[in-house]
Amino acid sequence: MTTTTAIIRPAKPDDTDTIMNLALSIGMFKGEELEELGAMLCGYFEGSLGEGHSWVVCDDNGVVGVGYFAPEEFADGVFNLYFIAVHPNSQGQGYGSTIINHIEKTLAEQEIRLLLVETSGLPNFEMTRKFYRKQGYEEEARIRDYYKPGDDKIIFRKAL
Repeated sequence: MTTTTAIIRPAKPDDTDTIMNLALSIGMFKGEELEELGAMLCGYFEGSLGEGHSWVVCDDNGVVGVGYFAPEEFADGVFNLYFIAVHPNSQGQGYGSTIINHIEKTLAEQEIRLLLVETSGLPNFEMTRKFYRKQGYEEEARIRDYYKPGDDKIIFRKAL
């Protein structure tokens, strides 16, 4: 990272607009998906998502990145990383690694065994898949045509 002032902190309700704008700026989500993301964020702040759900932001004199992770309901010691993003103007500076390292450390301290990440198999998600591989995640499964014909679901895993 090019700066040492970035901190990872829990997301606050005041961060909602910034998080939603960040999600929009990365161009990976469409209308309904953004609405669902907003609903999850609201549910988190309302306390209706359940125990263990966490939204964190990477703050470097303003929010530059975000992550959302939660327990897998029917598995012992398994969490899902549902969302991680860095604003396009701040990508390539180590913020994504900072966020995911913080999440992994937090979960390891809770004796969580595995962290799973799901993403698309489409070509425009290749940088995302490359990021996970660089962070030590292994492709564990591929469900062909999951999201729609020609768009596979790829599941990565990392033992913590």
